[in-house]
Amino acid sequence: MWSFRTWRRRRILARNPVDPQQWAALRRRLPILDGLDEAEDQRLRERCVLFLHTKRISALPGVELSTEDRLQLAAQAQLPLLHLPDLDWYQGFHELVLYPDDFVSPQRHRDAAGVEHEWDDERSGEAWQFGPVILAWPGVRASGGWDGYNLVIHELAHKLDMLNGSPNGLPPLHRDMRQSDWALAMQTAYDSLNEALDRDPDAAPPIDPYAAEDPAEFFAVASEYFFTAPDLLDEAFPAVYRQLQAFYRQDPLARLKRLQDRHPDYRDATNG
Repeated sequence: MWSFRTWRRRRILARNPVDPQQWAALRRRLPILDGLDEAEDQRLRERCVLFLHTKRISALPGVELSTEDRLQLAAQAQLPLLHLPDLDWYQGFHELVLYPDDFVSPQRHRDAAGVEHEWDDERSGEAWQFGPVILAWPGVRASGGWDGYNLVIHELAHKLDMLNGSPNGLPPLHRDMRQSDWALAMQTAYDSLNEALDRDPDAAPPIDPYAAEDPAEFFAVASEYFFTAPDLLDEAFPAVYRQLQAFYRQDPLARLKRLQDRHPDYRDATNG
């Protein structure tokens, strides 16, 4: 049966081919793509083209983007969606704004006593519920390794979270997932992290302590670790890893282990 959506997709892909040399250069930039099989590589390449066609990337003065730069951003945005049903998971926003450096974001919070606090917070990324995703370009360039940091995945995880409304650490789950299982895994890990930091604020937690800010940040940080340091996340919070594995339909830990088995020096090369 003829499908306008399929026809339009094929037309976009045909009109915007990715140069093989540019794609090879991109793959060298992003170690977290190592180990993808041929079918996954082709799917990621196509989804990058579609992402760049549907989302506007606005570079502020001081940010100069090459074709490879745009592909680098798109590939990190699409990696989490690689095995999800071909739906518009990044609906609700049309623009990514790139700053030349970290930026100041005005913040406002009303505490339990009803007192409103206002302050300026320096950030490298921000996702607005009814607006764009804002990224500091140095943070994007620093992302892509197996080191527990990925600004793009972090901020776009917030956008997945916002599909259910205000960010609370609960994105729309698949039908074969149970919300109670998700809530138990995430809340237990979140509470454990906060308790550890309360006992010793100077201790080195198993994942970035920013995850203890609130459940939404925990989900975003956990998503970063799932794709960029899956061994650390699985060791610290195995139940969280299993829930993210069920949600993203991927197993980065298995991919990392295969890479380490095949390349004895891979662990040192990627995890420093």
